[in-house]
Amino acid sequence: MRVLIVVILSGFSFLSTTTAQSDVPKGWHLLDYQRDSFLGISLNKAYQFLQSKNKIGQPVIVAVLDSGVDTTHEDLKKILWRNPKEIPNNGIDDDKNGYIDDVYGWNFLGGKNGKSLKKAADERSRVYHRWKEQFLGKLIDTNQLNKGDKQAYKIWRKAADELNFSQEEQMDLLFIEVTAKALHRHDKVLRQELGIEEFTCEKIESFEPITKTGKDAKLGFLTVMKMMGIDPTEKNTNTLNELDEYIESKKTSFESKEKAPYNYRQEIVGDDYFNFADQFYGNNDVMGPGPMHGTHVTGIIGAQRNNGIGMDGVTDQVKIMTLRVVPDGDEYDKDIALAIRYAVDNGAKIINMSFGKSFSPEKRWVDSAVRYAEQKDVLLIHASGNESEDLDIKENFPNPWLAQWQTKATNYITVGASSDERIDKSIAADFSSYGKNNVDIFAPGVKIYSTFPGGNQYGNLKGTSMATPVVTGLAALLRSYYPILTAVEVKNIIEQSAYIPNTTMDCIKPGIESKTKQSTTLSMLCKTGGIANAYNAVVMASELKITTVPTKSEKMVGTIKIRK
Repeated sequence: MRVLIVVILSGFSFLSTTTAQSDVPKGWHLLDYQRDSFLGISLNKAYQFLQSKNKIGQPVIVAVLDSGVDTTHEDLKKILWRNPKEIPNNGIDDDKNGYIDDVYGWNFLGGKNGKSLKKAADERSRVYHRWKEQFLGKLIDTNQLNKGDKQAYKIWRKAADELNFSQEEQMDLLFIEVTAKALHRHDKVLRQELGIEEFTCEKIESFEPITKTGKDAKLGFLTVMKMMGIDPTEKNTNTLNELDEYIESKKTSFESKEKAPYNYRQEIVGDDYFNFADQFYGNNDVMGPGPMHGTHVTGIIGAQRNNGIGMDGVTDQVKIMTLRVVPDGDEYDKDIALAIRYAVDNGAKIINMSFGKSFSPEKRWVDSAVRYAEQKDVLLIHASGNESEDLDIKENFPNPWLAQWQTKATNYITVGASSDERIDKSIAADFSSYGKNNVDIFAPGVKIYSTFPGGNQYGNLKGTSMATPVVTGLAALLRSYYPILTAVEVKNIIEQSAYIPNTTMDCIKPGIESKTKQSTTLSMLCKTGGIANAYNAVVMASELKITTVPTKSEKMVGTIKIRK
């Protein structure tokens, strides 16, 4: 869920909304507003408090459902979960869980031959073509349909309507293609003049070309990158690759009403997708062909702290279980459901889900897995999305509404992305989806410095994908130092201890395509009206009178259950 995609969708109408300041410290999201004047999560204060109480943390397993993780990274190697029941690379399912050599976790996008799925169509296109023959051109009387067909028709009708692309959308794509071609042209010249293949805007700023062609390329490249709000530390290769992938994906979407998207899954993974009993597919390559997103998320949660290299994660006592389920394109409901169950069955206490989509045809599978996690005391933390949409109006999947049980899951946190006035003009990130009723809390998600693939690489990314692991790291911190806390209690503590920004701080309603900026407050954008705060959370956790053996006597303080 990279924000560049949202930026592209806006047709570059955000020219002055984001200014990545060069004086923003790496790791600003961990700082304290009172001490450092940045709206971080007050992490150092939290650790100082824990130390003053002589608290000692216990290891907590956190599952990261994502695109894959660089298991060789210098700042991650020591914090990765390793399956204690599995002997590496012996080709035997030692723990008899159906997954051979699942040492670090599992790749649900892999094939038995070792290959991995890199890209997949958007769920909207998959839904449309799945039921196209059954419904297209037919006079449908929904009163005559059974429950299953009625639901199928409803979701198909929605997909069909959304596949009617406007002329404006097609013109936007044409503009993006022209922009991408110009960037590639400038990039080629700069690579030749610099004599290197990878560089950042920071490097180009200080580079003085000798030739006029080089000077023109420098000006053109920097102008477009600044227009797009790209972080100065972002590598040229990352930006160009993402642009190219987006253009290819959008072209496929435009063609998808007439032409079914290619089923790469069937070719590579080879499972019987619509048979949920067919569960033991995939392979153990948890890195996969595109681990950028998952590696960055993992570092935010738990990159090794205080080792003198790279950066520090939020929590210092974590083991990250890697579950690869997110391709370039929309994830599959079956993979998400099975990955949640795998995480629960293998000891994860928290699950990070930095992904999302607008269609979920097999939501019942995912809901059942969420319910299973709820029954097993596992906390799920999910990104609200980067579409600057109101989730009280438009659904984002997965979500905590469990349709089969007509109730909301109690073990679920939905996270929006916050920023800082010294980074942006608003404390709410302009791309973040929100919802007074359906987004629980905000957390820093702009210019977040973390691990990149490559063994020893680091860089900045932004998105609700980055805000979510900040909250996941905080949840892991609480479950580590206060292990008696349940998933529901951790959720309640995180939400009730949120830092409520001063109303004088600028907060603009997200929507980078909006020409008129509407002032608001975080209380109108999420349930808590605040930003996750580690110090407040550990203080609140320390004040709970919780015994190891709950009695029948229970008392409610706010919405936090206190056992005594």
